Amino acid sequence: MSKKVTSAKSKEYMERFYSGLQRRNPGETEFHQAVYEVATSVFPYIADKPHYHEKQILERMAEPDRVIIFRVVWEDDEGNVRVNRGYRVQNNNAIGPYKGGLRFHPNVTLSVLKFLAFEQTFKNSLTGLPMGGGKGGADFNPKGKSDAEVMRFCQAFMSELYKHIGPDMDVPAGDIGVGAREIGFLFGQYKRLTTQFVGVLTGKGLEFGGSLIRTEATGYGTVYMMESMLALKNDAIEGKTCVVSGSGNVATYAVEKVNHLGGKVVTMSDSSGFIHDPDGIDAEKLAYIVDLKTVRRGRISEYADRFNATFHQGQRPWSVACDLVFPCATQNEINSEEAHTLISNGCIGVSEGANMPTEQAGVDAFVEAKILFAPSKAANAGGVAVSGLEMSQNSGRISWSEEDLQGLLRKTMTDIHDQCVEFGRESDDYVNYLKGANVAGFVKVADAMLAYGVL
Repeated sequence: MSKKVTSAKSKEYMERFYSGLQRRNPGETEFHQAVYEVATSVFPYIADKPHYHEKQILERMAEPDRVIIFRVVWEDDEGNVRVNRGYRVQNNNAIGPYKGGLRFHPNVTLSVLKFLAFEQTFKNSLTGLPMGGGKGGADFNPKGKSDAEVMRFCQAFMSELYKHIGPDMDVPAGDIGVGAREIGFLFGQYKRLTTQFVGVLTGKGLEFGGSLIRTEATGYGTVYMMESMLALKNDAIEGKTCVVSGSGNVATYAVEKVNHLGGKVVTMSDSSGFIHDPDGIDAEKLAYIVDLKTVRRGRISEYADRFNATFHQGQRPWSVACDLVFPCATQNEINSEEAHTLISNGCIGVSEGANMPTEQAGVDAFVEAKILFAPSKAANAGGVAVSGLEMSQNSGRISWSEEDLQGLLRKTMTDIHDQCVEFGRESDDYVNYLKGANVAGFVKVADAMLAYGVL
């Protein structure tokens, strides 16, 4: 089949598919964006592969297996009755139990969770581990809440969720707003309700079945992905100026790993703005930020006062000249204009630590400029990879050493990079990592779905 015919078919399939998606899911803009990004890579690949079309594989992937929505009722410390909405989106379990985090944040909506669950399906496929895709959470804000209030909310949330999860069915983890404290409360309630001590959650404390390096894994993996992309071009992180957004776990450990590899990070941020430190955020300064954000619950502006850096209130760090970019805060934090600014200022690589942190027009700009661009489903898969390893440890009643897990994480990210190269190489000197990640993630899940017949 000629390239011209293949391209025409691809465009026809894409238009019909996307219009149907929007019609069935009105107003769910984040979900539309996530599916569009994958579909633009997958449809050209499958245009001359009719078996994927005949069985409606991508259409089935973009329709969750099930969506659970439930009321969460709890009491605050003053005895007031509070009501939130809880969710679990079980997107696809073709290659393993549903796997994906729980997010507690006021901006949690069905659209956000459907986008995350869809992305998770491809991300988990890329790890090579037997995990399907899911995501959940609630429009609850743990910030400013006492430990007792968070405990009561988590117990109320799990009192409904436990009916829909299990070690061989669906294994949630943490995400934004759900850290070690919340996972502990959730697991305790699951154990009380079921009287079972099983690996139904990951991100647990080491005392009750958790895994070493889980906290570090997403940030480290994001940097390992950049390291692999640069290595393919006989380059390295050493000596590069790097811009990082965020100041949570992902950002913190991305900065730590960049420092280990000889790069210099000059920015970090939170919802109030970003700090710019041209001298670099070294280990001592990073330790200050960790204490500031996890113990004192302060604002990033305090760093500027302490270390004579500049604070840019209400702004994002994408105007700072740099070589490498690691967006590690939240979705859609880089728009088209900011992407073009980064390219103009000399950026040669982007590795996404957050989930879908670049708007579609920004993604298009990076790909068109042919800079190194690792989408989140590939770049931040280190976290779920170690979660999958935690599942294995729980199933076997074993624990692995930090050295073993570091090696497995490094190998997983190298394997993900190599899959992206296999499906994304467009010429001797250019790899489209976006296409590579989307197609590689699709093929494994799609072929499993074909094997099952029409379900």
